[in-house]
Amino acid sequence: MNEHAQSHRIIIATVVAGLIILVTLAAYIFWPPPAADRALDATPTSESATKFADAAVSAAGMSPADRKATEALVKAYILENPEIITDAIAILQQREVTERLSAAGNEIATPFPGAEAGNPKGDVTIVEFTDYNCGFCRASLPDMQRLLKSDGNIRLVYRELPILSQTSRIAALWALAAARQGKHKAFHDALFALGRADEPNIAAAAQTAGLNITAARSFAASPQANQEIERNLAMMHQIGFNGTPTFIIGDQILEGALGYEALQSAIEKARAKS
Repeated sequence: MNEHAQSHRIIIATVVAGLIILVTLAAYIFWPPPAADRALDATPTSESATKFADAAVSAAGMSPADRKATEALVKAYILENPEIITDAIAILQQREVTERLSAAGNEIATPFPGAEAGNPKGDVTIVEFTDYNCGFCRASLPDMQRLLKSDGNIRLVYRELPILSQTSRIAALWALAAARQGKHKAFHDALFALGRADEPNIAAAAQTAGLNITAARSFAASPQANQEIERNLAMMHQIGFNGTPTFIIGDQILEGALGYEALQSAIEKARAKS
């Protein structure tokens, strides 16, 4: 074997060994084994890492001394630069998010007819999953209104996600009925302004939004409205989040009441990638 080939194999083995050590350290930091296993140093993670390392070293034709020196060098580098662990995990998580969003497809940003606001041809789409009994959703309303007012290129898609109570579902069904009449945002804003989404407040919001009450009541009880709710619940599980509000902006999944600046930053990030 010539020196160039031997050097190439050693480089490959070094990289592989480094990755194995990186994954092992990350597993110990973020998913620590039980104390008894740590004492024995015989966890499935460490056993798997050893097997992969043995295979990599064997394939590269490294001597035991080369292996020991390589592992010590890589481990020392990682311990001196521990941020590479969190950086690597962040990259992995983002790839997983992108894959989940890609699997869900265009359906995410395709609104129930009428359940959208802002510029229908905007260059950035925000998909907001919301529950009318969610205090954090209510707290996010002024931020969303400010974004729509300050940025004329935002398209906002509302997705009804009633997960907190039965009255949440009733409110969501009425919101879809409002969308059917072209008055979703008016109903949405009015109900959040009233506080809890109980039946009296739902009725009051419907009046404020100017709904045809008879038509709205009929549509809220329809299979079409209930199927939309079930579709959104299934979408939540497919994408992999479990709370409201959740915002999808580009390839980002953002959960909670984040505030205006954080949402604006996410919008700018999405624009930069488009």
